[in-house]
Amino acid sequence: MLTKNCFLIYVYSRRSGQYTMNHDHSKKTPDGASFDRSGSQDSLDELFLDDYWKELENIHETRGNNHEERVALVVKEPDEGELEEEWLKEAGLSDLFGESSGNSQESVVFLSTLTRTQKAAVEKRVETVTQTMRKKNKQHQIPDVRDIFRLQNDSKGKVSSCLSTSENKNETQDGTKDPKFRLGTDEQKSLLEDMPFLDTDINLEISFAEQAANLKDSSVGKMWKGGGGDTLLPNFRLPKDKTGTTKIGDLAPQDMKKVYSLALIELTALYDILGTEFKQQKAVKIKTKDSGLFGVPLSVLLEQDQKKVPGTKIPLIFQKVNRHEQFSLLPTLLLVLSVSTAFQSLCQELEAKFYEGTFNWENVKQHDAASLLKLFIRELPQPLLTVEYLKAFQNVQNLPMKKQQLQALNLLVLLLPEANRDTLKALLEFLQRVIDHRDKNKMTLNNVAMVMAPNLFTFHGFGSKAIEQNEFVMAAGTANVMRFMIRYQKLLWTIPKFIVNQVRKQNAESQKKEKKEKAMKKLLKKMAYDREKHEKQEKTPNDADVPQGVIRVQALHLSKVSMAIQLTEELKAGDIVARFLSQKSGNLQTLKREEVFLYEIGGNIGERCLDDDTYMKDLYQLNPNAEWVIKSKQS
Repeated sequence: MLTKNCFLIYVYSRRSGQYTMNHDHSKKTPDGASFDRSGSQDSLDELFLDDYWKELENIHETRGNNHEERVALVVKEPDEGELEEEWLKEAGLSDLFGESSGNSQESVVFLSTLTRTQKAAVEKRVETVTQTMRKKNKQHQIPDVRDIFRLQNDSKGKVSSCLSTSENKNETQDGTKDPKFRLGTDEQKSLLEDMPFLDTDINLEISFAEQAANLKDSSVGKMWKGGGGDTLLPNFRLPKDKTGTTKIGDLAPQDMKKVYSLALIELTALYDILGTEFKQQKAVKIKTKDSGLFGVPLSVLLEQDQKKVPGTKIPLIFQKVNRHEQFSLLPTLLLVLSVSTAFQSLCQELEAKFYEGTFNWENVKQHDAASLLKLFIRELPQPLLTVEYLKAFQNVQNLPMKKQQLQALNLLVLLLPEANRDTLKALLEFLQRVIDHRDKNKMTLNNVAMVMAPNLFTFHGFGSKAIEQNEFVMAAGTANVMRFMIRYQKLLWTIPKFIVNQVRKQNAESQKKEKKEKAMKKLLKKMAYDREKHEKQEKTPNDADVPQGVIRVQALHLSKVSMAIQLTEELKAGDIVARFLSQKSGNLQTLKREEVFLYEIGGNIGERCLDDDTYMKDLYQLNPNAEWVIKSKQS
């Protein structure tokens, strides 16, 4: 039995490949201090690390008992400039270097929407790649980094800056100010200072990196320095946005691709501003299992699961274990890890019978179900948080403020592949259900975070050397990141408004370019002219048929009825859906209320599912050319 002044220390042995337990009495607690395991949800003291080390020891014991040959994941160390080159490709800016660098017009629209700090992050990577190419004496054209951010304005290639610090950088092409899209310029800095945000408000309207830069340069030293060491978690919240909150899954795939590129650049800019290393790792391809349950890539697992349940987004085995009867109620459930021969036999039987539907779940004890859940996560051939971003998730702990840590996690979630993101969401929701029953199961936020962190962050493929050198440093930090992901999971699946606005601006600029190209074709081909004229007449019936301040809403595939809706200050998207459902026409009457949503389609967005609290007049002013359609999320 340990006293309150005795700490558990686990020492890793190269020879045995295991951790051994030492008692260290050298660390003394302050007078009167005590460690209450059932204390505050948000308070994190050193004794909670006991759960972390126990879990880690159990993990190594499990791996030691597993005699199945394991192929270690090889993480490739990038050559000079290779990391930045790969980053530019991931950001969709591969035409800024190499043989296609002379034709960088494809990126002009994208670059024109970047904030000041995002632009600096891109320039930094382009400069590194350029210098590397010059050293290697590449034969293709190597542009000057200053020429990357320029627009071609005549046939001879004369250029003018598109991301300069001129006073006109928020102007539209006709010279007028565009108030709808503020993207991290001086106007945005002024907006940041004027908006009445509380310390616990997460400002989604201003670029996170711009907020950090403004805070770093300002005299608000207290806000900049505070928060790093405090273990209490604030009650962060999202202020209400009249144009609606955009969640992951609300946007069309083509817009989500833009979100990914912008999130990568924004995260890099944020880490640059805060002086934190951001390096994407790259895994060398290895041979993996192509069937079974454990040790199978998520993509392969979902492919075989979708043959049984079309459309499923979370592995069936993961869903089944999470639903196991009384799982979330059993006391200290997640603290128990099965390492016996009987458990190994259970895993083998499960793999053999799961897809046949003959496995008897009544024989699975609750602590075995918990072990199956953690085993599934650990045995993935690549980390659930991905090889590319696992280190970035770990480095979140190094950011100086909790709000910035939350912002970074928000961006990292946007960067995860869909399968990883959906599975992580299911895991975090399950862990929250466990915590919700803490009065019965004694599993607080701290307990759960300490137990799950080693399973999520200490990936077997990186080898024991990294574990041996870094585990003690990582323990408290990764457990804190785990706490953040569980506690603020509802915030993490939100797409920041400033990124949505950048997507809108990209779409609007692309449409302008397309209109110019169509105008040129009109002069050359009369048929094209007639077709475009007809399309234009079809697209703008509202000007003649619908009065000012009125929108027409359709319910495609659900009802033959369309409805003209008068916009008012208080009209919300949910009110419009309710009006349609009250008609009880077509297929609408067969759908449940929670299955039906109003969608914003076209204009400066591809497609966006609106939350019920979206104020329609405010959104209409942001995107007056959109069409409005009611449909179910399944259609």
